Amino acid sequence: MKNSQSQSYAAAGVDITAGYKAVELMKQHIARTRNEGCLDDVGGFGGCFGLPVANMEEPVLVSGTDGCGTKVKLAILMDKHDTIGIDAVAMCVNDIICVGAKPLFFLDYIACGKNIPEKIAQIVSGVAEGCVQSGAALIGGETAEHPGMMPVDDYDLAGFAVGIVDKKKILDNKTMEEDDVIIALPSSGVHSNGFSLVRKVFDVENCDLNKTYDELGGKSLGETLLTPTKIYVKPLLALLDNVKVRAVSHITGGGFYENIPRSLPKGFSAKIKKSEVKVLPIFDLIAKTGNIPERDMYNTFNMGVGMSIVVAKEDADKALEILKANGEEPYIIGSVIKDDRGVIFE
Repeated sequence: MKNSQSQSYAAAGVDITAGYKAVELMKQHIARTRNEGCLDDVGGFGGCFGLPVANMEEPVLVSGTDGCGTKVKLAILMDKHDTIGIDAVAMCVNDIICVGAKPLFFLDYIACGKNIPEKIAQIVSGVAEGCVQSGAALIGGETAEHPGMMPVDDYDLAGFAVGIVDKKKILDNKTMEEDDVIIALPSSGVHSNGFSLVRKVFDVENCDLNKTYDELGGKSLGETLLTPTKIYVKPLLALLDNVKVRAVSHITGGGFYENIPRSLPKGFSAKIKKSEVKVLPIFDLIAKTGNIPERDMYNTFNMGVGMSIVVAKEDADKALEILKANGEEPYIIGSVIKDDRGVIFE
């Protein structure tokens, strides 16, 4: 790449040499994510990956794509770019694990007003950390400068993950029965949904994001909001290996009311004990500051529950034990009933 440069393109706002430098800076982070399926280095025209199908009867690829929404604006305002990549990975791998699939690899896409190699490398360091946490390899990506379309300091981040599962092990909610138990896995915070509302409530462009709050344990508002989305892949893989799981829901945009019903078969609903939900302080602060009705909160945010898991009543204790052994703090929030209303709070 030593002879590749274009003064005309640079005058139009795109510095291709900055792109080359960014790739060199990010390689150290990408190297952390290599796993047994990786076949080549980053920098070619396509990422190659060898599929681990030796012990599978009917291997099925499962894909998921997502971004971080307007949470990226918080990273820009705080000039902290090394965690937002975790969110990008989490939003994808947390989806595909709901099918029962083990993540294999991830690719990212960064659109920016100006390619500042050091900033891009920071973003990718977070992507790499998310990949390490989920066991996925970062096998490629794209960084695109968009002068004239985006302010020079702005960027957006998205990506997609591919996982694999034996067809016979794909989670099948048709096995669900009345009185099955619903287990909650705590979230780390707001995760990556509802930030348009969060930004409006706190007027983040004009407020002091470094202000600390007693109700947030002395942490600043910005630090709390930028807390990365938790990745649940490894604990759930351990659970799937030992317990017959009926269904898993990733609680993202739409909150309880939208996401839990997605994993329920027709004719069944989730009966949630509201008093059992361990609501995180940040959600109480959002509701209080924005005067947001409780119904809207549960229909927008995860409220402290990042994942819900349905297992048979007789398997509940074993499931809780396995999840605890794998670093989670699971607890029961309800049960499955024959009903067609989706989510019912009691």
